Amino acid sequence: MASNMDREMILADFQSGDEDGIKLYWLDPAHPWTTAAKRSWIPDKSRQEACTGIENIDEAITLLEQNNWDLVAAINGVIPQENGILQSDYGGETIPGPAFDPANRPAPAPPSSSSSAFRPVMPSRQIVERQPRMLDFRVEYRDRNVDVVLEDSCTVGEIKQILENELQIPVSKMLLKGWKTGDVEDSTVLKSLHLPKNNSLYVLTPDLPPPSSSSHAGALQESLNQNFMLIITHREVQREYNLNFSGSSTIQEVKRNVYDLTSIPVRHQLWEGWPTTATDDSMCLAESGLSYPCHRLTVGRRSSPAQTREQSEEQSTDVHMVSDSDGDDFEDASEFGVDDGEVFGMASSALRKSPMMPENAENEEEALLQFAAEFSSRYGDCHPVFFIGSLEAAFQEAFYVKARDRKLLAIYLHHDESVLTNVFCSQMLCAESIVSYLSQNFITWAWDLTKDANRARFLTMCNRHFGSVVAQTIRTQKTDQFPLFLIIMGKRSSNEVLNVIQGNTTVDELMMRLMAAMEIFTAQQQEDIKDEDEREARENVKREQDEAYRLSLEADRAKREAHEREMAEQFRLEQIRKEQEEEREAIRLSLEQALPPEPKEENAEPVSKLRIRTPSGEFLERRFLASNKLQIVFDFVASKGFPWDEFKLLSTFPRRDVTQLDPNKSLLEVKLFPQETLFLEAKE
Repeated sequence: MASNMDREMILADFQSGDEDGIKLYWLDPAHPWTTAAKRSWIPDKSRQEACTGIENIDEAITLLEQNNWDLVAAINGVIPQENGILQSDYGGETIPGPAFDPANRPAPAPPSSSSSAFRPVMPSRQIVERQPRMLDFRVEYRDRNVDVVLEDSCTVGEIKQILENELQIPVSKMLLKGWKTGDVEDSTVLKSLHLPKNNSLYVLTPDLPPPSSSSHAGALQESLNQNFMLIITHREVQREYNLNFSGSSTIQEVKRNVYDLTSIPVRHQLWEGWPTTATDDSMCLAESGLSYPCHRLTVGRRSSPAQTREQSEEQSTDVHMVSDSDGDDFEDASEFGVDDGEVFGMASSALRKSPMMPENAENEEEALLQFAAEFSSRYGDCHPVFFIGSLEAAFQEAFYVKARDRKLLAIYLHHDESVLTNVFCSQMLCAESIVSYLSQNFITWAWDLTKDANRARFLTMCNRHFGSVVAQTIRTQKTDQFPLFLIIMGKRSSNEVLNVIQGNTTVDELMMRLMAAMEIFTAQQQEDIKDEDEREARENVKREQDEAYRLSLEADRAKREAHEREMAEQFRLEQIRKEQEEEREAIRLSLEQALPPEPKEENAEPVSKLRIRTPSGEFLERRFLASNKLQIVFDFVASKGFPWDEFKLLSTFPRRDVTQLDPNKSLLEVKLFPQETLFLEAKE
């Protein structure tokens, strides 16, 4: 480098409580230092922590090596930088506070074999203020979450005091769990734990009774709906699994899932951490007494007497080299629907009673029925629900429904000659977690490619539905790469193959790839749902408009028809009225013409004079011969528009209904002589 200044680096040692403030050490890169020499100038723990909060010397050395042994750069990468940045002088950077002039430093003395490469220089006092580091805590307690923000200079006890105010739980009854370093004391300073900015903790209250509820059944139902986080440590490999289970899951289901992860059969699992109340594997987690929301368990493999014997007997033949645990695994294979050959990945046709699918299967539905039955007989009833029907029908079920009801299509391609088939089917495809996830989110369709005819038929279907590229990909797959799992997503105009999963995978990897495909599908589904909702909204508006227009037309037509019916009825009634009037007029005229002439007042025969009052108040007067019949009076009244079948003719004194008398009698006989006043009254 160009100058002595460029060949040196400034190393600052922040010493807490030292009146001299910051001590500077000059490091000559040309000095033949070793790792031990590097350690020789590392400041002691108390002074180092005062600046950076780092207690671990190895961690400090690693940080310095990452920054090419530039202490200023290392400090800048650790301490908060809100109040400024410590900088080295040679890099054109500044240190807050009074400026330090390197020219004022003493010239470095030549290195000697007995002296160190570090020579202290006392510059003018430097004061670097360190802004407190803020830590965020998300604390869970039962169904509550509490956010706590504190400086790293605070203690664990101060967090508990805040939680005491928020949760109304005494500090003495509170266990704060979730620290990565294990349990800590209340007096522990947060800075000493080297925590990240965001942290998750949870509170346990074993000495407090559970919250009261209206009934035990209600509390149990609430627990069944909760999710338990089981932190399970595999003792032999020191690996930790974080598994989520619903409160309705049983202990047996947990153990079977652990078998999928650790390959330790259920009967050989040795557990630590289960509550004393968990006495039955059929018990659900909600009533087993587990700590909520998180509970720690440890699992290992139980050593059998045969294994102990085998370890003590070092001299044995090859036949006896198989450990008893392997034999137990072999026995346990039947628990999971795996036959003897499947434990070792063998695919010998001698172990199978019948093929998965008949050769030259013409009817896809019958072929898949046999496939499902044979799959159940080999691997047990816990397996994906295979869609029974053609591949086109599976497309209809998965894709050609409403966007909210669509699912991914999973095509399982089986091959009996592959050494991976039995392990994949028994340990991955039949894992309860995989079965449950497939049932909820996928339509699963299967086909057997063992026979050449069935293979050719599927490739034809594949070429028709997915294109030649996918068909060629499957055609070039080697036998030992089977079985295959194709994840298909339906699009507007085509079907897209999202993923091709081969048989050499694990349960975790299979689940991750299924979930990744589900994320892509969910994003596309949300867009399809939005488009479908908008389209339905437009169609609904159009449908409503069409319906309103149709109703308007019907209302207009109904009004028009009602008006036409009314006019027709009026016309009909008018015609009837006219006909009746004409008929009555004709009758009146005929009666008027048939009446005998009115006699004169002076007549040789006796004459009766009748005065008749009409309903309108008018009077009709006429003379009749006393010998005239009463019918002639009726005809006279009818000729004036008052037919005797509609009106009554009444006398005054005495009051009587003349129309009830015999019309063939004379007026003299009915005592209407020599004169009488009558009046007309309409009949009811």
